[in-house]
Amino acid sequence: MTTTRIRDSLLTVENLRTTFDTPRGHLTAVDGVSFALGRAETLGIVGESGSGKSVLVRSIMNLLGANATVAEDSKVMFDGRDVHRLSRWESRHFWGTEIAMVFQDPMTSLNPVKRIGVQLTESMRFHLGLNSGEATERALELLDQVRIPEPRRRMEQYPHELSGGMRQRVMIAIALACKPRLLVADEPTTALDVTVQKQILDLLTRLQAELDMAMILITHDLGVVSGHTDRVAVMYAGQLVEVADTNELFGAVQHPYTGALLNSIPKIEQPSHTRLEVINGWPPDLIRGIRGCRFAPRCRSAQAACLEEAPGLRPTGDREHMARCFFPLGSEGSHQAMATNLRAGQTAAGLDLTTGAE
Repeated sequence: MTTTRIRDSLLTVENLRTTFDTPRGHLTAVDGVSFALGRAETLGIVGESGSGKSVLVRSIMNLLGANATVAEDSKVMFDGRDVHRLSRWESRHFWGTEIAMVFQDPMTSLNPVKRIGVQLTESMRFHLGLNSGEATERALELLDQVRIPEPRRRMEQYPHELSGGMRQRVMIAIALACKPRLLVADEPTTALDVTVQKQILDLLTRLQAELDMAMILITHDLGVVSGHTDRVAVMYAGQLVEVADTNELFGAVQHPYTGALLNSIPKIEQPSHTRLEVINGWPPDLIRGIRGCRFAPRCRSAQAACLEEAPGLRPTGDREHMARCFFPLGSEGSHQAMATNLRAGQTAAGLDLTTGAE
């Protein structure tokens, strides 16, 4: 277990392991994740769909279904308090005031039969003990803070009367209502237009700085975290595979999976109709036993050792830059293996790079 040490950490996660009971067996969606988050720091967690990002943050917040189990030796500490040992009453007043979350889809997160004003004020009346007038004034301030025009009129509207970008701004306002110290934004720009995405990301960045709070930004797009986070943690198959300062990560990618994600992003300088690069094959079945590196069957620089032994998350040059790889990008062994595998047209696992089939 390796945890990046941060002076004066607000959140510390150690060996977090979350398992779901399914008809096919036990599925470990988050497997041994450890990291620390500093006060007023923004951490981006990146990975493709199914990598465990959302389950990770829901495990941290203890917002899991009845079929989920967090391992007994897992630990989530928030400013010295063990989150998973809070009583039911303590939890009710912990979420919203200490940690708040902006969910992926505001249309399904907002109550369709309640006016925006009611949904904004109810948490403040419950947690902060404000009366109706005080809560209304605070709600108007929040709507103005998230740049929603005509806030008093919006208070009387229903969610379906607002645009997608407006609804997401309302969700951010609700999350900020009780002045949390940590904001978790789970894919906050999903299904939004590109221009609206930028507005929402810029808004989150501005509010994080103004309110001096920490933030975890969940996304599948590396482009989203660039310019909006201090550090990046890349997830694959339930594990962190690379953790680094944002500038360091983009300047010197170490894990082949991170490199593949970057290569799959369209580039402006490419000619029209250039085919996008893809990561061939499929993520591993987390119910079946996994031997060796989880990315090895899809990795062009995999070697025999990758199929036999699981690498740990360890420093690669810069002690704050961690990668779960025996042959990180840039190493001599990685270049030799990639050249050999490209010539052969298959990985060291014997998989066809074109189809991912055995």
